[in-house]
Amino acid sequence: MAGRSASPPRRNRNPVQSAEFSRGSGRRHGDPDRNARRNQEEDGASRYGDNRDDRRGYSERDRERERAKDRDRYNRRRNGESDRDRNGRLRRSASPPRRASRPLSAQRSRSRSISPASKAKPDFAPSGLLAAETNTVKAVNGDSTVLKYNEPPEARKPVLGWRLYVFKGSEQVELLHIHRQSAYLIGRDRLVADIAVDHPSCSKQHAVIQYRFVQQKDEFGVSKGSVKPFIIDLESTNGTHVNDEAIPVSRYYELKASDVIKFGQSTREYVLLHDGV
Repeated sequence: MAGRSASPPRRNRNPVQSAEFSRGSGRRHGDPDRNARRNQEEDGASRYGDNRDDRRGYSERDRERERAKDRDRYNRRRNGESDRDRNGRLRRSASPPRRASRPLSAQRSRSRSISPASKAKPDFAPSGLLAAETNTVKAVNGDSTVLKYNEPPEARKPVLGWRLYVFKGSEQVELLHIHRQSAYLIGRDRLVADIAVDHPSCSKQHAVIQYRFVQQKDEFGVSKGSVKPFIIDLESTNGTHVNDEAIPVSRYYELKASDVIKFGQSTREYVLLHDGV
């Protein structure tokens, strides 16, 4: 009709879009829902680095190859192998070999054993200094001697009058009364010896005659206490003999009336008797 402006000519539809429109669900290529899904997929792919360009340049096969290299490198380091290849080229800097793993408890115990703090702990064990000071006998001239012997708790003074008859060969040279004390020390050191012996084979503190209270059963099985004489050798060099037999060292040996005692290699004989004999 006259008076109307001519409408613009209609563009021809893209043959690709026509074909896609004919094959699709009836919606055009520019459908807003489909465009939104595609934009969302592209956004996620760009966020995680998984776009089309990345898929073309770094495929899944390349990723698997890198993982295999990492596993191989880890196994070599764990086994302590060198990082050089067969041709001698350096792969990467060699890492030190791994130490054998130990339990945490073992590591702590080892650290405690070598720690200087454990070595500096106080030692409350008896050192013997106090006993040495208590057993020290000092002379007027300044000389001092430490006693090697202490009397036991069962030490008692004898009830009978015990005596020692000293013989040199067939001749009696001395008579010793040994019933006034609970113990008598025999030796060459006159500072501490109760019975002095001068033979060079005898020790300074050779032996001790000790009276002890002991329990003894009679013929009827009744226990009865009595004080008896014993002798103990103080680890002397040449020993102590009773009736020509060596007695044990540092052990009490019971004495009886008419026993003959000898010290070291001295020829003197000490015959033990008491008032009732």
